[in-house]
Amino acid sequence: MTTYTDEDVGNIVLLEHVNVQIPDQALATLFYVIGLGLTRDPYLNVGLNNMWVNAGEQQFHLPTRNPQVIDGHVGLVVPDLGALEKRLTAVQEGLAKTQFAWRRSGDAIFATSPWGNEYRCYEPGDAFGDMGVGIPYVEFSVRPGAARAIVDFYDRFLGAPGSLERDGGVIVGRIKLGRHQFLSFRESERSLRPYDGHHIAVYVSNFSRPYGMLKERGLISEEVRNHQFRFKDIVDIDSGAPVLALEHEVRSLHHPMFGRYFVNRDPSQTQRGYRRGRDAQIPYQE
Repeated sequence: MTTYTDEDVGNIVLLEHVNVQIPDQALATLFYVIGLGLTRDPYLNVGLNNMWVNAGEQQFHLPTRNPQVIDGHVGLVVPDLGALEKRLTAVQEGLAKTQFAWRRSGDAIFATSPWGNEYRCYEPGDAFGDMGVGIPYVEFSVRPGAARAIVDFYDRFLGAPGSLERDGGVIVGRIKLGRHQFLSFRESERSLRPYDGHHIAVYVSNFSRPYGMLKERGLISEEVRNHQFRFKDIVDIDSGAPVLALEHEVRSLHHPMFGRYFVNRDPSQTQRGYRRGRDAQIPYQE
């Protein structure tokens, strides 16, 4: 009997943005917009000290403060790795005195931001559904033995199904988000980077149950306002012991920005090689 479990969607229906602070907006523009080929949000003016960068149906939020670095990496789907190689080569000189680096490894490009955040860039494929450009996943490094507790936490408190996998002998917890996104928690024996306040934003279909359960445990870090709340600590559901610090901005589907249209430009457009009618990039795989 066919069960069609692949059609199931958990309570977290969308990973919408990843927020990391950066100290220099000009260098961020050079890396995220010119290098990676993403699009600065043209509709919302967030001032000179912040930048929202569109990546398909997701965003990077980049406020100006002391830099934040995720211990792990962010997955990014881009239309063409060959074109990405040319753009990253073009920005090398401007980013020479930073931590910027990039290399091709098989079917991916590993790119490091000027402040040390790592992005693994892939072309569209079956693993990412119909995503033509976007953020399919974020991976975090966690201490040995933490992955199971994290999977249990997401399942119990957020209604997000997860699984434990082995990748090259390493245990990885994977949390299913919406249609073709996930969070990954990879166990590591090395010394981990201290948590510095970076956060992710997700939308949930059932808002009250996660809020109530987290509130009962004293885990709410920011009370409900504008259809969202925040929590930071992921804990062992039995002992209550902290397992991982990672701030979540949890939004209901009543949030006014749910389903908001993100403009995406075609990064291959140039002044000299301009092609009429091709300014926009469709963020889906045809």
